[in-house]
Amino acid sequence: MDLSNLKPAKGSTKKVKRIGRGQGSGHGGTSTRGHKGAKSRSGYSKKLGYEGGQMSLVRRVPKFGFKNFNRVEYKGINLDFLQLLAENKGLTVITRDVLIESGYVSKNERIKILGRGELKAKLEVTVHAFSATARKAIEELGGVANTL
Repeated sequence: MDLSNLKPAKGSTKKVKRIGRGQGSGHGGTSTRGHKGAKSRSGYSKKLGYEGGQMSLVRRVPKFGFKNFNRVEYKGINLDFLQLLAENKGLTVITRDVLIESGYVSKNERIKILGRGELKAKLEVTVHAFSATARKAIEELGGVANTL
């Protein structure tokens, strides 16, 4: 065996279908597109959701709902996370910048402190918003809940 008699394995290669290269190729004439109609023309592409003239699903299903473009989205952070952060980093003051540095929020997000979990440390927290239970829990321990 040498380089002159190497061949690919049987059945591993296929002949390329050369379309529109004359009758002798077997794919001449209509070039495997059938006769006439939009699909046989060059540049054909059917519209998204087109169902052959039947009313498309997008138009059959009714519109509903409403998107409030004045809605303010908050990233929720629970008290148990604040407790964990205070223990691990030895903090008594938690601000927006501290949370951004820790990688928990991005600089474009608004932050809201939520009331899940237990807080044991006396903290001064400064963020955009607090839930009523979170504010109460922070202030019961003698901490301060400042709103930006």
